[in-house]
Amino acid sequence: MKKIVTLALLIAFLAIPVIQAQKKELFNGKNLEGWTIYGTEKWYVEDGLLICESGPDKEYGYLATDKHYKDFELNLDFKQEADGNSGVFIRSTIEGVKVSGWQVEVAPKGKHTGGVYESYGRGWLIKPDSEKEKVLKEGEWNHLKIKVKGDKLTSWLNGTEMITITDEKIGKGVGSIALQIHSGGGIKIKWKNIKLKEL
Repeated sequence: MKKIVTLALLIAFLAIPVIQAQKKELFNGKNLEGWTIYGTEKWYVEDGLLICESGPDKEYGYLATDKHYKDFELNLDFKQEADGNSGVFIRSTIEGVKVSGWQVEVAPKGKHTGGVYESYGRGWLIKPDSEKEKVLKEGEWNHLKIKVKGDKLTSWLNGTEMITITDEKIGKGVGSIALQIHSGGGIKIKWKNIKLKEL
């Protein structure tokens, strides 16, 4: 009996690294290794946080993963300072500052955080119900979760499901995960705990 218990504990212990290996840190807290900046807006690391900030050109800017991801669950935290208009793009490609793909919105209250927008295409595909706008904590840390598998995309903000959409075009998409800074200037957002699990 003792040998059986010991063997079971050993198997459980050996399984732990396999489970942990499924999740990866996309941001190392030190530099922008594994990411590429598009545009002239500011992306930098300070006190272990990833920060995006409007530059003098006040244009769109993106920070995209060098690697492409298809089916995944992404978790991250963000804190909006000043005007927090941004977003998280999935299965996206960028040329200059023109992005092709789908954005899970990150924006001030009342501007549809968690909704899905298709840039240079169909525009808004889905917005959260209006009563869910109160889930956003302005000026505080928020937790965003995005799950995309095949044609289906779901977003959660601070534990509340914001939207679920099934879309054939999204299902065919290929590309990077990218953080956005909106044009217009006056924007600053902090990011941390950017973790991805491939499905």
